[in-house]
Amino acid sequence: MLWGCFAAGGTGAHHKIDGIMRQENYVDILKQYLKTSVRKLKLGRKWVFQMDNDPKHTSKVMTKWLKDNKVKWPSQSPDLNPIEDLRAELKKRVRARRPTNLTQLHQLYQEEWAKSYPTYCGKLVEGHLKRLTQVKLFLTHWECDERNKS
Repeated sequence: MLWGCFAAGGTGAHHKIDGIMRQENYVDILKQYLKTSVRKLKLGRKWVFQMDNDPKHTSKVMTKWLKDNKVKWPSQSPDLNPIEDLRAELKKRVRARRPTNLTQLHQLYQEEWAKSYPTYCGKLVEGHLKRLTQVKLFLTHWECDERNKS
């Protein structure tokens, strides 16, 4: 399992997780890598941390840490999180290089992560904004249709 983050300007930290990730491990990873990545990506104070609704992401321990550290995070659907697109692209690139063992697999993921160019990351974020607009329009339309039925 791997943890990573990115913004329109490129990729942040990337971390290999051995074994099963638990909520405590996730908080430790964020403590170690999130703010460092925010500084590296020069995001300043205007950024939002996105994650899906996995139980470890929504646990009380996690929620408390996010609040205590003034991290803004909306509830997200994995389908709306641009990291899913980046993961799919990384997986495709790594498979094309045909790793033969776990060590090599991790090495190739690190190399490909480092090659995720800011222009590509920027396109993912831009596409995400377009999808959010489409979802908002769809929900508004659906809401209007539902009101007309009553």
